[in-house]
Amino acid sequence: MQAIVMKSLGGPEVLQLADTPAPELPRAHKMINVHSAGVNFADIHVRTGTYLGETPLPWIPGNEVLGIDDQGRRVVALTRGGGYAQQTAAHRATMWPVPDDVSDDQALALTLQGNTAYHLLHTVLSVSASDTVVVSAAAGGVGSLAVQLAARTGARVVALASTPERRALALDLGATAAADSTADDLTTAVTDAAGGPVTAVLEMSGGRVHDQLLAALAPRGRMAVYGYAGEAAPAAASGRLLLERSLTVSGFWLPSLYPVRGALQTSMNVLFKAVAAGTLRTLTTHTWPLAQAADAHRALESRTVEGKAILRVDS
Repeated sequence: MQAIVMKSLGGPEVLQLADTPAPELPRAHKMINVHSAGVNFADIHVRTGTYLGETPLPWIPGNEVLGIDDQGRRVVALTRGGGYAQQTAAHRATMWPVPDDVSDDQALALTLQGNTAYHLLHTVLSVSASDTVVVSAAAGGVGSLAVQLAARTGARVVALASTPERRALALDLGATAAADSTADDLTTAVTDAAGGPVTAVLEMSGGRVHDQLLAALAPRGRMAVYGYAGEAAPAAASGRLLLERSLTVSGFWLPSLYPVRGALQTSMNVLFKAVAAGTLRTLTTHTWPLAQAADAHRALESRTVEGKAILRVDS
């Protein structure tokens, strides 16, 4: 089969199309003939050696696929690598049939990014109508879904985005207010937009953004950290700061839920039903042929992608 194979860590140029043997099929796994693969910031961390998990080389990246399983069903699946390929093996616990009233691209947008947004809000932060929630990268794959899911709870949503167009998009998706994520004083920008300190934050940039959003939290506020796409990994929060304001900072990595019985099945059911009913919108996708995986990574790193980045494996 053909796949994108990394033989070394580095820039997008290490993503090379190659012929490689079909994957082995471990116990409790099923083979999927891949039609499309999601491209996510986690893949960039894998490529550069900054991912939370190990990356043995050579490696086929990609943790999210849509295709046809060995029973002829249209399915989506979360994998631990191997997605940028014509075939991949997925564990039965992280593979779901796609309802007829959900399109391929909608389903793929929900699989990694939708699950992440859902569990950040409901499993980690327990967001309710009493909250004011800050959503980072609100026009991106996770952020655009998180804005809508948070708004569905009745919470007030402050969307962060870098351009007027992206902020307008976030407001159209249901955000109450929007702020410029590139503001020098992000704390003031957020509290001005919110009308005061906020109660919950979804944070994925790291560095200065992390610190300034932490400062925007009200006493007993909560922050969920799920990445560091923009800058360096955040420094450990000061114990004194957390104590003085009774703050909670929680990390979240979606694979930690893979072995939790029913957790992802529950969220996938909610997400599929919401998309089918038209109450949850996935953004227009950006697509590349499998052989142009490097170009997809460059676009994601340059922040020119709104919504979902997808490799068409069968094109």
